Amino acid sequence: MFTWITQQTDLDRHLAQWQPGSSVALDTEFMRINTFAPRLALVQACVDGDIVLLDAPALGAMAPFAAHLANADTLTVMHSASEDLEALAPLLPNGPALLFDTQIAASMAGLGFGLSYQKLVALLLGIDVPKAETRSDWLKRPLSAQQLEYAAQDVEHLMPIHAQLQTRLDELGRSAWLAEDCRRMIERICHREGDPQPQRSVRFAAHWPIEQQALLRRILLWRENTVRLIDCPRTWLLDETHAADLAHKPPQNADELMQRTRGQRALRSEQRNALLHELQRPLSAEEITATQPVPAVPSNAQKRAVTAMKETVVAIAAELNLPEGLLCARKHLEALVQDGVWPQALEGWRKTLLHDRLISLLPQ
Repeated sequence: MFTWITQQTDLDRHLAQWQPGSSVALDTEFMRINTFAPRLALVQACVDGDIVLLDAPALGAMAPFAAHLANADTLTVMHSASEDLEALAPLLPNGPALLFDTQIAASMAGLGFGLSYQKLVALLLGIDVPKAETRSDWLKRPLSAQQLEYAAQDVEHLMPIHAQLQTRLDELGRSAWLAEDCRRMIERICHREGDPQPQRSVRFAAHWPIEQQALLRRILLWRENTVRLIDCPRTWLLDETHAADLAHKPPQNADELMQRTRGQRALRSEQRNALLHELQRPLSAEEITATQPVPAVPSNAQKRAVTAMKETVVAIAAELNLPEGLLCARKHLEALVQDGVWPQALEGWRKTLLHDRLISLLPQ
């Protein structure tokens, strides 16, 4: 059973029945088709068996509910929480006080990497959860009975799963690992300002002069600021292919810019004028100095080092019955070899396990 809530007074009645600091099983439904930020449509919560489905557009800020999640004593249990945290950011800008992500916990417990909620429920509880409403339009009202039932089941089983996974992690001595990863996820999602060096992902620009790389960085930073302002997908405003083309050979005038950016549906006259200004104003010495060069194609020695590091990660993961993807992604190995600096993503418990063995494999 669940309660569909569209009025704050009804939500307040449920909140009054919850003990301060009581654990919450939490999920969201959101839409992200033609916007930069996800649009929160529904929040599902379960406290001591009391399941509420919150009509996010109707309820707005839900400050008392957000305050409960932000309470230092409240444990929030979610599955694959990263996108949900982003959707909840208008309500919960700093994230929940304590987070237990059941997908990460299952990986650390040796049950498998990236397990879906449905597979985890079946594995631990022997219950078949339907997936029929996964692609629903959650912003459309009224929601059907099938949609609401599906949404309720997304939180109904989280607390029993949490109990089993917590026991397993305690037995393995990995509860602190999970807490660290959940804190890092909250920090990454809720305090994200965008990549300050977005040009580094455009690998084919590695051979460009640093001035062209700096102009590409300027354009991509302008794109990031603009899509956040007008709330549209990045590629609708300017995809990376167009951005690189414009940086490599800046247009002479507005007409040329229009011709070369046809098909960019969100690049209207106001944005096009702003982009032309960014393309035509001179680069400062500070901008050039602040631009980190795009990584060059790895040398043979660097490729061999990454391969050796990957084999080491696989071996350590096997020893610990951990998915290698959870322990260390290949991109972090490539960054370590390319930059010679220990990646921030591998700090904490991963550094304890990996640092000495990986550092010894760096090319001399």
